[in-house]
Amino acid sequence: MNTVDELLANNRTWAREMLGQDPEFFSRLAAQQQPQFLWIGCSDSRVPANQITGLLPGNVFVHRNVANLVPGEDLNSHSVIQYAVEALKVRHIIVCGHYGCGGVLAALRDERVGLVDYWLTGVRALRDREQAALDALPDEVTQHARLCELNVVEQVLNLSRTLVVQRAWDAGQPLQVHGLIYDIADGLLQDLGIRASSEGEASEKCAAARGRLTRSG
Repeated sequence: MNTVDELLANNRTWAREMLGQDPEFFSRLAAQQQPQFLWIGCSDSRVPANQITGLLPGNVFVHRNVANLVPGEDLNSHSVIQYAVEALKVRHIIVCGHYGCGGVLAALRDERVGLVDYWLTGVRALRDREQAALDALPDEVTQHARLCELNVVEQVLNLSRTLVVQRAWDAGQPLQVHGLIYDIADGLLQDLGIRASSEGEASEKCAAARGRLTRSG
């Protein structure tokens, strides 16, 4: 098991290596950040946004929480979205889920584990709405994977309905929302076919994605 001292040593090694590759790297980072992407992902330690996208620090603004949610009442995620869109002027917001998500599995099984139960209310509601499609699948593993995918679609739709994103679109700001899912088993990202630059387009693309997922076995 790593200790904090080991993490500090790793940090110093990394910093030396970065300076060896680019002596101006940290001075540029300190001067400003100009990311083109906001990444809304899961808190799972196996899904580090920078690493799986091959981006360096400063290129992606990141918000993570259990099950990559964008609930309407969450001031944390909405504050991040506002800063990313209005101050940083990101051009892309990516909602990225992942297969094997523990939060989604808890919602699928209707497990009660504590405070996170409240946080997962929306995922349980999604499960209830899609229960017939989930029941048509052969086993829990497949159901879990499908609910992870459907949850991404749901969160992109939630994102497209936030006041900040709608204001940006109304003002003509170039901003596109996306839905991706990550497979920990092979390290690959999959595009769920949602790329939208308006609320209407987001609704259309999310409905189409949901249709594909609930029809497929």
